[in-house]
Amino acid sequence: MNLKFWQRNEPIYTDDNMNGTASSIAKISMFTIGVYLTGCLALAWWWDAEPSEFAVRENAALMAQSTNDNLVTGYVTTATLITVGDTLLHKRGGYLANDIFPPGVWMDNIPEWEFGALTLLRDTARVYRNDFSRSQSQSVEDPDLAEAEGKFFFDNNAWALPQTEGEYEEGLDLLRAYLVRLADQGQTDAQFYARADNLQQWLAAVGTRLGSMSQRLSASVGKRQLNTDLAGDTAASQATMAPKDQLVKTDWLKIDNVFYEARGFTWVLLHLLRAMEEDFGDVLDKKNARVSLQQIIRELEPTQDTVWSPMILNGDGLGLLANHSLVMGSYISRANAAIIDLRDLLTQG
Repeated sequence: MNLKFWQRNEPIYTDDNMNGTASSIAKISMFTIGVYLTGCLALAWWWDAEPSEFAVRENAALMAQSTNDNLVTGYVTTATLITVGDTLLHKRGGYLANDIFPPGVWMDNIPEWEFGALTLLRDTARVYRNDFSRSQSQSVEDPDLAEAEGKFFFDNNAWALPQTEGEYEEGLDLLRAYLVRLADQGQTDAQFYARADNLQQWLAAVGTRLGSMSQRLSASVGKRQLNTDLAGDTAASQATMAPKDQLVKTDWLKIDNVFYEARGFTWVLLHLLRAMEEDFGDVLDKKNARVSLQQIIRELEPTQDTVWSPMILNGDGLGLLANHSLVMGSYISRANAAIIDLRDLLTQG
């Protein structure tokens, strides 16, 4: 009897087949990773751009036209503050400081720019709450401004529950609500007091920040610094003793961070100074101080010049290479000196 055996034809996997399959998977994986990294680098290049400047009065006029508001005292400054905050959140690439995925997590220049801009936004929101909107120290603070200040002081690196952008958006919405009430002739509970003492308070806060930035920028090359903490008062004391002479030097990995933080701060400062020239014009003219404020603006304008170098250089003082930090520190120091002079003018009768 003949028996027939039915045999299935099954593929035979050899070492060559397996190596070929593994090689194909590796090639596809490498290609995918390459495309992803290339896309991330292109996106990082696109996002790595600082916002352009805007005209403060025209910006306020457009905002007032869209809401049928009047350009009352304080409108230009408040509209400028809102636009600065909106730019911080919605510029090219959006808000990057709290990104946890590439390419945002790899970037540091623009996030440092954002922190500098945010610092002055916070300081100004505080002065709005404590000074600009109050007639005297015993007056009631504006509820929208009181809540807005807290929103802007939320952690700038939080990415969820709640998200930083959401908190700052709520702060901007509160500023918009204040602006609507400010422009409404039928309401008197929202006010902006353009007085010399209020402007001086804001300039004092700005001057403190500029002085710190100037020191941090000049420390890019390192310098010996004497301790002057208690100078001028023989009865003064401090909690712990500090060295009489010490070397102050910014870590080389943080030099570009300090530089771009200063760029962000001065970008906001330029816009707010131009806005306050509009709202505090009568005060400045009475003190014959308008030209002093204009000189501060003139000193700060070079801080926004294009950086043509692909990296922030850190040459030694008068050495062969440029030192971008020292140049920036020079502009800021001159502006701070002019702010001190302007504050003196505002205190005079």
